[in-house]
Amino acid sequence: MRNKIPCSAERLSLLDPPMIQAVVDRNAFHIGNQYLSQNRVRIVEADDAQISSAVIGNSGLYEQTIRLKEGHLVSKCSCALPEEPMCRHCIAVLLEYHRWTQPRTGQQKKAKQSAPPQPVQAPLNRDNAPVPSPASTTDLKLGEVMAFVEWLQSATKTLECGQPLPDSPTLGGDLAPCIQAIRNLEERRNESEETRVNLESDMRAREAYVGRLTQQLQASMEEIKAAQTNSQQLQQELTACNEMLATVSEVAAEVGNYDSQLSSIASEMMARGPQLNKLAHSFKDVSAALKTLAKRAAVS
Repeated sequence: MRNKIPCSAERLSLLDPPMIQAVVDRNAFHIGNQYLSQNRVRIVEADDAQISSAVIGNSGLYEQTIRLKEGHLVSKCSCALPEEPMCRHCIAVLLEYHRWTQPRTGQQKKAKQSAPPQPVQAPLNRDNAPVPSPASTTDLKLGEVMAFVEWLQSATKTLECGQPLPDSPTLGGDLAPCIQAIRNLEERRNESEETRVNLESDMRAREAYVGRLTQQLQASMEEIKAAQTNSQQLQQELTACNEMLATVSEVAAEVGNYDSQLSSIASEMMARGPQLNKLAHSFKDVSAALKTLAKRAAVS
């Protein structure tokens, strides 16, 4: 899904949550804020002109590309949601990018406020290298450096064990931004780890779903094979029935021939019936005459 919104901001980091909420759907902003709080957003590559990211949605992993181009905010997401003018995933990415840029912006402002005034041109030594400023050398005290080194060693051990960072000492000068930068890196690492765990969980769910689909496909293939076997048997039975019908047709034809012959014989017998009756009367007369002759011969 691709959307285009008029935007007067010169940089993506200037888009704060109220500005985003003012131009998007209320429900989509609410869901995108939930995605942000649930650490579902993964920024792959970003600057003030373009962001490439991925968001774990309710139905899978979606990829986004957001950029500023010719006074418009152009967002593209691999989801198919009809949310206008921007989907929940792109909203979550903009909120995450704003949160992501805030620590760096705060550190830059803090560094500018706490930095001592610099000379217009630093003096050079004989090797044309700048000579360290006295103000910068006095900002770092030996005790603070030792405390920072001790904390850094403890932090390294806890990171190797996968445990949260220990409480940092209160330091000033250039060491405080270093500690904050390490904490920011740890926070980003935790978020990346949570994203990785979520991706692995999603991958396992997808693998299980593919396994169920494979089992269903195998069962369907077995049913298709059984249906093919039944179809072959029915085809054989149909062939046998056709052969039997052909034989019955031949017998019926022969019976028809015999019926016509019997009809002819019956017709001839009906035609010769009177003649046979006359012949039978003649036989009776002859028999009566013979009986009479026999009686006369017996008397004489």
